[in-house]
Amino acid sequence: MEDKTVLELQQELKKLKKAQARIKRKFTFLLSIIAMLVLITATLAWFTLSNFASVNEINLKISTAPELYLDIENRGTDVTQWKKVLTNDMINQYLSSVNGTRIADQRLDPVTTSNGISFQSQSGAARTANESSSFLEFKVWFIATTDMYVHLSGQTVQVEGNNATSAVTTTETGSKADIVRAVRVSYEDSGSAAIWEPNRGTPVNGQTTFDVGQSFGSDSRLFHLDKLTPKQITVRIWAEGNDPECDNDVQDSELTVQMLFGGADENGNSFE
Repeated sequence: MEDKTVLELQQELKKLKKAQARIKRKFTFLLSIIAMLVLITATLAWFTLSNFASVNEINLKISTAPELYLDIENRGTDVTQWKKVLTNDMINQYLSSVNGTRIADQRLDPVTTSNGISFQSQSGAARTANESSSFLEFKVWFIATTDMYVHLSGQTVQVEGNNATSAVTTTETGSKADIVRAVRVSYEDSGSAAIWEPNRGTPVNGQTTFDVGQSFGSDSRLFHLDKLTPKQITVRIWAEGNDPECDNDVQDSELTVQMLFGGADENGNSFE
């Protein structure tokens, strides 16, 4: 009777050890899942609530190249009919004629893109420009009195009596101010686009981006203009959902976007 009791105890002990091993394996697997979820949470930003960053103001200004002009419409080859500055009212006029909307109506819903041309939501659904919560898109015509490469400039200069530069700024404070690092602007010419990433950090989603500087390098080159040949460029502004700063902290932020264009030769020498 005693031998049988010992045998039973030994069997129960073996069962207990097997159960402990199963629990250990399940616990290890659970820890792996938790670690993976933490990693995913850390790398995917995307807003989760219903309010989004809004574009407060957009100014497009030109300097450093007296030979360079722009307009919402193609004004032909007479440069006296073109402009050096585009105002919000001019862009609003374009948006109203195309979409029946205005800059103030546009709220930047996080989207993502690899090429600055086609955009998707976090779930992979295609997104359309100038919806109430999407990305902003408009077209600008450029012309130059000489052959040149057009660049975005980080210089601060006077254009028609006002300071002009290329910058994305905000009056927000604290964590909401991080919105300036989540914004992107692309310039499409003939099916390819250069992507400006203000306050550039680590590239995301396979994007090739640049930030502005005080001189014109090949990385800030947007497109080429032939002498007195108008060219239309598509400009898109969006909140990059895969940027680490594009999270709930920056929702309902306001932005000011300025773009200062200049011209240079193939070696990056600017036209004075």
